Amino acid sequence: MTLITHAKRAVRKPGNRRPLAVAALLALCVTATLITLVFRAAHGPPAAAPTIDLEEHIREYIRHFPSDHEYRIPDAAQRAQVSEGIADIVDGRLDAAGRPLSEAGYTVRTVRLAGSHRMVAQVAEATGRGAQPRGWGEVFVDLGRRVQWSAQVPHPVSDQHTELLGAELFSRAPGGVLVLAGANRDAGWGNAADVAHRRDSVFHAVCAALAARRIPGIQVHGFADDSSPGNDVVVSAGPGEVGPRVREAARSLSSAGFTVCRAWDQDCGRLEGTTNVQAGTAAADDVPFLHVENSRSVRDSRTARSRLAAALAEVARQLAKGGFTTA
Repeated sequence: MTLITHAKRAVRKPGNRRPLAVAALLALCVTATLITLVFRAAHGPPAAAPTIDLEEHIREYIRHFPSDHEYRIPDAAQRAQVSEGIADIVDGRLDAAGRPLSEAGYTVRTVRLAGSHRMVAQVAEATGRGAQPRGWGEVFVDLGRRVQWSAQVPHPVSDQHTELLGAELFSRAPGGVLVLAGANRDAGWGNAADVAHRRDSVFHAVCAALAARRIPGIQVHGFADDSSPGNDVVVSAGPGEVGPRVREAARSLSSAGFTVCRAWDQDCGRLEGTTNVQAGTAAADDVPFLHVENSRSVRDSRTARSRLAAALAEVARQLAKGGFTTA
């Protein structure tokens, strides 16, 4: 028998098919690599997430708030769309959030907080040609870990510097959501833009969606010094029950050096937040809620404001851990 005949028989043997399979696999890998290289050449590498300085962003944002009577009340469908989008992000479905948010005139993008490695989702009203001021606000959601608490700022500008306090609080404690109203409380007809006392706002829709997921809220407000003389901070639960978490939060703020008025057993100058609708919703869902009023002196001092943000961030961490369980 010739050597050629032996070779032909060898090729027919099943045991010699493996080199062919390996060659085919290598060909597929080379093809996939070439396709990837062609795609990258055409579209460029994936864009890195932009970095934002949250405080500077918010300072610029509030400069473009709607003027008097420019605030628009969102309809029920728009509120539901934003609520659905935020719920998607909180539940880890960032890609799914784009559709309902865009239907409500919102955009969502991933950004990195300056000075950190924290990635957050920024939900903002769409801008550009044809966009009209509505004053519905922005939302920031931490993407680095499970969401366990929220910072709520219903009266930016009106309660001066509460927007900066909220931004620093969100930046200091991971696992949070920052809900920022988008207009001065007097920007609408009547009290239309006073989102702390209206249920027909994007702000309330977002806060209600968070409460439905049993996410505690810390809502920051501001008062004139003479409204509660001698006090730096007024702490309450709004219309809800004053549980151990609210009491311990007040103790934490006192330990940080602030003079704290406890609305459940002191006269704090009618700053109890008993008509606050977000507090009412949280109480109905049996979710911890802190209504925190802050004096003008504390809010106007960068140093005092930073100390307060640090103290509230510790409160947020305890809420996230399910702490403050003893009276």
